[in-house]
Amino acid sequence: MTDLWSFLLQTLTASGVAALLLAVKAMFWDKLSPRWQFGIWGVLALVLLLPAGWGGRYVLANWPMWVEALKSALTGQFGTLTRVIAPVPLPQLVQPRTAADWLYLLYLAGAVALLARYLISYARLRRALKRGRPGQNERVRAVAERYGLPACPAVEVDGLPTAFVCGVLRPVLALPAGRETDEKVILHELLHLKYKDVLWGWLIALLRCLHWCNPLLWLCADRAGNDLEALCDQRVLERLEGEDRRDYGRILLSMADEKYARAPGTSSAANGGKNIARRIQAIARFKRYPAGMALASVCVALVLAFPLVIGAQAEGVGKWGVQNTTVVMASARTTYCTTYAGAFDTYAKALLTGDISYRAMCAPLSEQNELAQAAGGYQHQRDTRWLWNQAGDVRSYPSTQEGYRIYNLTPTVDGGWEGLLVLPLEYLPNDDVEWVGWDSTTYSRWLAVQTLRAEREGDRWVVIPQEKLHAVPGDQRREGNLGLPSRVYEAQCGDWLVRAQWQTAAAVNSQAQNSPGFWYTTSFDLIPKPHAQFDEGYADHQFLATYTGAPDKKSSYTSVGFSVKSIYKEGYQEPESIDVGLNGGSNIRWDTYGDRILEGDWEDMVSLSGSSIDWSADGAYLAPEAYQVFCYLNGILEAELTLLPVEGGEWIEP
Repeated sequence: MTDLWSFLLQTLTASGVAALLLAVKAMFWDKLSPRWQFGIWGVLALVLLLPAGWGGRYVLANWPMWVEALKSALTGQFGTLTRVIAPVPLPQLVQPRTAADWLYLLYLAGAVALLARYLISYARLRRALKRGRPGQNERVRAVAERYGLPACPAVEVDGLPTAFVCGVLRPVLALPAGRETDEKVILHELLHLKYKDVLWGWLIALLRCLHWCNPLLWLCADRAGNDLEALCDQRVLERLEGEDRRDYGRILLSMADEKYARAPGTSSAANGGKNIARRIQAIARFKRYPAGMALASVCVALVLAFPLVIGAQAEGVGKWGVQNTTVVMASARTTYCTTYAGAFDTYAKALLTGDISYRAMCAPLSEQNELAQAAGGYQHQRDTRWLWNQAGDVRSYPSTQEGYRIYNLTPTVDGGWEGLLVLPLEYLPNDDVEWVGWDSTTYSRWLAVQTLRAEREGDRWVVIPQEKLHAVPGDQRREGNLGLPSRVYEAQCGDWLVRAQWQTAAAVNSQAQNSPGFWYTTSFDLIPKPHAQFDEGYADHQFLATYTGAPDKKSSYTSVGFSVKSIYKEGYQEPESIDVGLNGGSNIRWDTYGDRILEGDWEDMVSLSGSSIDWSADGAYLAPEAYQVFCYLNGILEAELTLLPVEGGEWIEP
């Protein structure tokens, strides 16, 4: 916790869990054993010790969203995102300037002051025990041997109302001077010693310091301490029989009027009159816990623990209306993208719908203020086009039924990803162009394209456009799109230039079923999937040979062909290929072959082969490092070539 908002997020998250646990414990107070009653506080302890909002998750309520909304409403700033780096308060390294800074400083001072008070109280107690005199050690050892418990040095101190264990590393059993302590009280304290209950007491005190200004968590700390004593009572009763159990109850009853002033780092059988009364009631119920309740206790604990500790992932942006724009934008910032595929998907659907809140989910924090300003009068309707008009000069709108593709997805050296967003347009991009027909050399429609880069910003994946949206002719089809950039590999084989063009396309599966039953239709789901992986797409490569020799030699060639092997980086390297000839076939690494008979007045550029596969295999979308090609001219093996990427392997325009 580094500021007031991160503390607020942490303490609100814990408060929700605390309220639920108190309600559940009230339901089961007379049904489940003291072991469960104390152990269930471990769920709250885990929530308090884990940073709230980690991994974009929340517990019970979307506290990150509400904290962001409150912060934005009070400060007017949208360009920050509350993060709980650690569950303990960390000092600010800058001078306080705002009211929130001063309030956080006050909280930090209170936490330090309370911790100092506890430590000073403990130090004074240890000094007082050093002035005590050894006593009843033989009695303590006898009780320890009888019940198989560890023992520790015992000292008698004047003025003590009851016995207690003090310390974790060098524990001491403090006993009231001038009277003999009942063996059952010694048994109680030795059980505290065995189960390290003093350490649990310190943990409760530490959490109390961290949330000293939260009365609900103070109440839980008191209840946890009382449940710890009730659990120790249970352990005592398990070792006693008959009249000894009744005597133990009478001993507790005699402590009901004693002042409850236990210091941190100690244990004591006395914990106040009201708490003693509850413990005596628990003693009366001692035989009412059947053996089968142990399994029920574990089941109840697991049912509570998993959702409360793991939490839920924010999956969508709420639509709250224009008067709640601050809340909507807070929801967008906290429903951030946890995968690069989710970031690309969210950005594409922001353009498809014009939804500013979708863009906020995957936008850098530096752009959030501008987006919030644009959303000030925004109705969050699907036909809003502010975002589309900001992206470029394309005057047509994308087809929401056809979706999008990310072409040529490529990892960058700094851990990011780049790709070309392709959106089929519904109409002509502007008045200066016409529709074009489809044949083997032209394209059937217009596409809006934009180069994007996805990179990490802390826990978030954000998308940064690398250019303005612009229109190009092309065809959104499965088997590659030669109107879009490809990665090109080349090598010369005598009079022929052999070329390979590599291209990939990817998308998050967004097909939605519109109607149930036997007959149904599907449509493109426009809701972002910020945590998705690319689960549909293909990799396509085309091989061509271009004649570059003298025109008078052209007639000497009657056929051209090849067989090819893809060569990948280390980790994707296949065994060395062998020449399979022109009748060899292909395998899962897209090895292929092609042969063209050259007749008549053939074109200089000859298409040899092409193939396209789904990229279900891990890494299938990574471009080959090179191609190994066996080149045939007139049916005879002419040369073995290595096709290397041109222009340093960058994606180039065709």
